[in-house]
Amino acid sequence: MNNEVVSKNDEVVVVIGAGGIGQAIARRQGSGRSVLLADLNEETLGAAAAAMRAAGHNVATQRVDVSSRESVRALASAAAERGDVVQVVDTAGLSPVQASPRAILAVDLLGVALVLEEFGRVIAPGGAGLVVSSMAGHMLPPLESSQEDALAHTPADELLQLPFLGEEAVPHSAAAYAMSKRANHLRVQAEGVLWGDRGARVNSVSPGIILTPLAQEEMASEGGQVYRSMIDASAAGRVGTTDEIAAAAAFLLGPDATFVTGSDLLIDGGVIAAIRAGRLELPG
Repeated sequence: MNNEVVSKNDEVVVVIGAGGIGQAIARRQGSGRSVLLADLNEETLGAAAAAMRAAGHNVATQRVDVSSRESVRALASAAAERGDVVQVVDTAGLSPVQASPRAILAVDLLGVALVLEEFGRVIAPGGAGLVVSSMAGHMLPPLESSQEDALAHTPADELLQLPFLGEEAVPHSAAAYAMSKRANHLRVQAEGVLWGDRGARVNSVSPGIILTPLAQEEMASEGGQVYRSMIDASAAGRVGTTDEIAAAAAFLLGPDATFVTGSDLLIDGGVIAAIRAGRLELPG
């Protein structure tokens, strides 16, 4: 973390994940505030912070491993030391082409739960949180009510011990990704109640195919044709942009959404609608 002096009265915006979506949200939300930008990859983190500082933003950085409670707690504490934590945005995640099922569950499922728990301790009254999930969370068939309850309410440190998240139950990375994103929706809804006790709100967004380096990697993989078929079948007929996600984030984090909490906003150009209308069938 860099050592510049920041007034204790500053409003602090925490953005976890310094990729394309994280940077777009940080730029939009950071003006006039102290931005604490966090990522596991120090090279990505440094480049993103440098670009924001060059544009006039006040940015500090801290390395974080969202799958570690100790690391997330240290980030939350550092944010609180800087001032009033008014916004927290978690964009960290691994995709199916990047990692194993276990790694995806650790980052995309456990990581979100840890961020929500630890930042729920320090979020300022009137503050807001946002989890960047995925349309993949809307693709799963209905879960059993007991499974939904477990994903929503099991203490974070016990989540990965749930039987239906075991290696046999979640055999490949795509399944781990979809399950993680569904868990995000359920977790945000449950945490909306607890954050409300502090006078704060928390929501999620579920982007579809957004043109980032990660999406380009996905589209260049063996499953790239599936992504192209999603684009073709969608009402929008195109990929989305990071700025469009940042615009939705600005609404959910801002004063026009003070009656919105525990909700998920699907931003996919109509992919899920096409699936449900029978215009698009995905491989099992």
